[in-house]
Amino acid sequence: MALIVQKYGGTSVGTVERIQAVAKKLIQHQKQGHDLVVVLSAMSGETNRLVALANEVNDHPRGRELDVLLSTGEQVTIALLCMALEQQGVHANSFTGSQVRILTDNAHNKARIMGIDESNIRTALANGRIVVVAGFQGCDEHGNITTLGRGGSDTTAVALAAALKAEECQIYTDVDGVYTTDPRVVPEARRLDRITYEEMLEMASLGTKVLQTRSVEFARNYNVPLRVLSSFTEGGGTLIAAEDPTMEQAVISGIAFNRDEAKLTVLGVPDHPGIASQILGPIAKENIEVDMIIQNTGQDSTTDFTFTVHRNDYQAALKILQNTAESLNAREVTGDNKITKVSVVGVGMRSHAGIANTMFETLANESINIGMISTSEIKISVVVDEKYLELAVRSLHNAFNLSQA
Repeated sequence: MALIVQKYGGTSVGTVERIQAVAKKLIQHQKQGHDLVVVLSAMSGETNRLVALANEVNDHPRGRELDVLLSTGEQVTIALLCMALEQQGVHANSFTGSQVRILTDNAHNKARIMGIDESNIRTALANGRIVVVAGFQGCDEHGNITTLGRGGSDTTAVALAAALKAEECQIYTDVDGVYTTDPRVVPEARRLDRITYEEMLEMASLGTKVLQTRSVEFARNYNVPLRVLSSFTEGGGTLIAAEDPTMEQAVISGIAFNRDEAKLTVLGVPDHPGIASQILGPIAKENIEVDMIIQNTGQDSTTDFTFTVHRNDYQAALKILQNTAESLNAREVTGDNKITKVSVVGVGMRSHAGIANTMFETLANESINIGMISTSEIKISVVVDEKYLELAVRSLHNAFNLSQA
């Protein structure tokens, strides 16, 4: 029998009726001859509710106790799903992360999976049971409950699929696959039948919120085929897998964008070795992630240094940079939190010239000014004013002929 790992997100198990619908879907899959391991998120909105409760009690709850609280959301859904399956005459066992023995490091609220003891799961499967596992959680070497951060249930599912050598890891969510761009911005956006790990990693990191980036990294590292499917409609979804050399790749697979960008610039910094480290070091110490970086050297032995951060970190980064600039005798610090990043992604870029020129020419034709540019082997990203986001995405989607046939 083929083993499949399935993950259902919060909207998929958001009500009792939806949990019962998931149970019926699982029974159909089992009748088709599949062994099933099912990973569940908490009901939609439940994790936010628990965080709000914690903050009512304590402005800065300790990470260990917050993990104990947050892990309860998934325990509710796994128990209810097993009850729904039993009601329909199908045997099922629920397991928390600790019961599976999903071993993590001890970084509470953002733990990383170190290993999985799958023996309990294999025993339950051998006894003909559907196994239902709480996503988003594990335990450290001392038995403390840990959680994996937002979207961590995706990572739980992929890690289990890798450990169990599953045929496929299927992520059921409220969308029916990965699209060439957000259909809310471009109604003609097309669902992709297949996309490579590298393309999905780029799109996830650039703002496409279908999958957690860490889960895609895990899938790539262990060669786990991932499939994104809808909990509410039938269809083949989108397969995320290794690049297939026998298939002709599209030049561009999609247009990704991120609204949550902010830009900071320190002007007139003395140009000498180590200046980038002096500027970014204090930012890094506050765990603020830096994305795009540009450094321009002038003729007066000074340099202008620009970088982007998440918009939520803008004020904190601005304050740090102002202090740093004073100590470096910089001329001025400026900032802009009304920018967005737009990216074209595709493994076909490796073998096709002119992609950058098409992108820049398209934006120029719409009078959209580019503030920053960043490239990789399969991606080109630009920073533009926030007001031009939707126009930029629509025009690029059309320029690269990504609309539905």
